[in-house]
Amino acid sequence: MTPCRRHAARDLAPVLLLASIAAATSASRAQEEPWWPADLPRRVATPLDESPAERDDRMAWWREARFGMFIHWGLYAIPSGTWKGKRTGGAEWILNAARIHPDEYMPLREQFDPVEFDPTQWAMIARNAGMKYLVITSKHHDGFCLWPSEFTDFDVDSTPFRRDVLGELAEACRREGVVLCFYHSIMDWTHPDYLPRRAWDDRPTEGADFERYVSTMHSQVKELIDRYRPAVLWFDGEWEDTWTHARGAATYDLVRTADPAIIVNNRVDVGREGMAGLTRAGGFRGDFGTPEQEIPPTGLPSGVDWETCMTMNRSWGHQSFDLEFKSVEDLIRKLVDIASKGGNFLLNVGPDARGNFPPESIARLAAIGRWMDLNGESIHGTRASCFGDLPWGRCTRRSLPRGTDLDPPHDFHVVEVADERLYLHVFERPASGELRLTGLMNMPIAMQGVGDRGAYFLADPGAGALPVRREGADVVITLPSTLPDPIDTVVVLDIEGEAVVVGPPAIAPGDGAIFVDELAVEITSPSDEVEIRYTLDGSAPTMASQRVEGAIRLTDSATILAACFLNRAPASGVSRASVTRVVPKPAIAVLTSQPGLVASAYHGTFRQVPDFATLAPVSEQVVERVGVAARPRGDEYALRFRGLLEVPATGVWEFRLTSDDGSRLLIDGELVIDNDGLHSATERTGRIALEKGLHRLEVGFFEASGQDDVVLEWSGPGVERQAVPASACSH
Repeated sequence: MTPCRRHAARDLAPVLLLASIAAATSASRAQEEPWWPADLPRRVATPLDESPAERDDRMAWWREARFGMFIHWGLYAIPSGTWKGKRTGGAEWILNAARIHPDEYMPLREQFDPVEFDPTQWAMIARNAGMKYLVITSKHHDGFCLWPSEFTDFDVDSTPFRRDVLGELAEACRREGVVLCFYHSIMDWTHPDYLPRRAWDDRPTEGADFERYVSTMHSQVKELIDRYRPAVLWFDGEWEDTWTHARGAATYDLVRTADPAIIVNNRVDVGREGMAGLTRAGGFRGDFGTPEQEIPPTGLPSGVDWETCMTMNRSWGHQSFDLEFKSVEDLIRKLVDIASKGGNFLLNVGPDARGNFPPESIARLAAIGRWMDLNGESIHGTRASCFGDLPWGRCTRRSLPRGTDLDPPHDFHVVEVADERLYLHVFERPASGELRLTGLMNMPIAMQGVGDRGAYFLADPGAGALPVRREGADVVITLPSTLPDPIDTVVVLDIEGEAVVVGPPAIAPGDGAIFVDELAVEITSPSDEVEIRYTLDGSAPTMASQRVEGAIRLTDSATILAACFLNRAPASGVSRASVTRVVPKPAIAVLTSQPGLVASAYHGTFRQVPDFATLAPVSEQVVERVGVAARPRGDEYALRFRGLLEVPATGVWEFRLTSDDGSRLLIDGELVIDNDGLHSATERTGRIALEKGLHRLEVGFFEASGQDDVVLEWSGPGVERQAVPASACSH
């Protein structure tokens, strides 16, 4: 392949690109009309130092949207999971799954002729499903580009099709009112300058220049922004060790300088934590987290933007034999679950080689669209639930202007806000026939034209009010004997003021906490209207129990139970936490020691941290600290770090072990963290009480394939969270 039409562009450094972006962007934008919300700000004075209000303005349309379409499409749709007559699987990863040499993969472009590609149909399917935005793969890991790029000939312009897929889709999305966004791969398996190579790729690496690849990638990213003006750039493929935080930060800064209004996911940088997808602490770039194929089990802290991306069947790209499609019920409930936790749902479609969506995908999106036609108000523009677990379903909510007309439909675009609307998503009708909103302190608002306070079905408000009553600290809604929608019946309840829900009190530190001499325990509730009573002997709190009035100071082990009370009656469930006073592990005496840890390396196919006593190392060396600098050549290896850890003060120490794949931490022979198993970069935490001085340290780690990393951090008396320093390691 000829990697570049404009070979001189390879010599462009990212810093020079940054300097030229502003003028080029200004000239380009002056000739174009914006095609997403007109009030979306296009510029801020300093895009990389925006204020919280400026960030909220930039993220507003994306938070409002809640539901988008992901499209994985490219050359890999042609083999569709089969290579040389064999089902290899892999879909868009088929080059990797079937170990295809790039020279064998290139001829696929001569077969790319999706004559049935209809961008208007794609945009209409997304719009009719209630999806507000669409993210398509401008370039996946195979390097093939769905637009005619000036910086490569491995693009749609070199195929029989020769149509600008992204340009046509941009125009179709503009007409249909769908916001266009791009997925763009950092990794590129076929580019001659991308490193590292696949193990079976025998192209010589002499002359390959990764910095030159990054410069070309930056040129293409800027080309996409200038030509098509995507609202989101969704990066991926950041886990190879050639991609660093510095490169991620430079790419994010380049994109935001080219278009200050653009939104960029966290995979542009290296701060993503495994498939859970949220950004770990450390100053990493990215505007939202990207959980993949999973939904966070509980709500996330306010202000954390995230988006679950998920396949409709098992594959991202088209795979002809993958017919394991999720049901309509499952997909709708996943959408509701995500919205109830304050996230967005990016649901994938993998078109075939002719440009058609799978019929199973079309049918499911149409069914979701029918539900959204009636209930979309409970998804778009809503916020996370104010409740914890609801046994019968989920809750979303939005703000209401006080004094507005409460007869549906409603206009919610009002700045001054006082009350709230709760959307109660009923998956399963309770056997009691009642929705019990435990601990809801707010008063329901009477529906206009209805004599009593009431709720109603969002899909059929004309059916009349549902009776609402208060029982102590609970609000109870009476349901009819049958519900109109077996998948999700949405019940609307308007309440006075912002929702205040009294759940079980929060006990900090939580269950399992250890301490050495004294521990301060905070027990809190979100409502000032309740009082908290607690016990230290494991018995259930009553009004006769001790009242919380500030921090509780403990000098011995205890089992804390706490509950909220209102008007001398229970107003919440009971929280429980056991805390234990411990004796620190004594330091050991060592006559002499030398700096660094002994790192032993092992080759093998591992699926868990091995029993190192049964293995012979292929090499040993002394390293400054725990890390993959000690790795041998190639994938599939394990490392064992042994030595001494100097603890600067007596007390409880918290350790964090992040690894890809599995790892374990032992101190003085005690297992402190078990982070074992096959996974991407995942952090686990453990605590142990240690005496000041030296302690025996051992970390085991294995790597199966792909990205490899292992990092050990600590925090404790007088030490903020940080990587365990080399000065604390010896042997």
